[in-house]
Amino acid sequence: MSKKKHKQSPGQIIENRRARHEYFVDKRFEAGLTLMGWEVKALREGRVNLTDSYVHVRDGEAWLIGCNISPLPTVSTHYVAEPTRTRKLLLNRKELDDMEVAVGQKGHTAICMALYWKAHLIKAEIALAKGKADHDKRQDAKERDWERQKQRIMRGR
Repeated sequence: MSKKKHKQSPGQIIENRRARHEYFVDKRFEAGLTLMGWEVKALREGRVNLTDSYVHVRDGEAWLIGCNISPLPTVSTHYVAEPTRTRKLLLNRKELDDMEVAVGQKGHTAICMALYWKAHLIKAEIALAKGKADHDKRQDAKERDWERQKQRIMRGR
């Protein structure tokens, strides 16, 4: 039996699907990332995990924390690769100010939704989000099931 793969857009490297389940997404930003050479090579191979990552705004700068980029086995032996290092996000001042105000509110956070290619650059999709309660997650599951059921009924006609 083969595993079902989630369809990705052509330039997409990875999508944080768990974030859609855990949070209500309010506003989205596009940010550049400061990366090292071995990280870009690892991203080309898809060796990245965004599951536990979040964005922290401090001293007027945004930082991506908890993003795990696993180094390739061919990384140089004289260089120590740190897979979960804090990476700087490149945003303009207005976006940083908006993010800082929103994250200051109770229950709100900034998370990384996806990494993707835009021309030759790697971009991160950052979202301002609010955590979901358990009953909200159950309601979403019911709605998804109902949509599937409607599609089956319509195909059956």
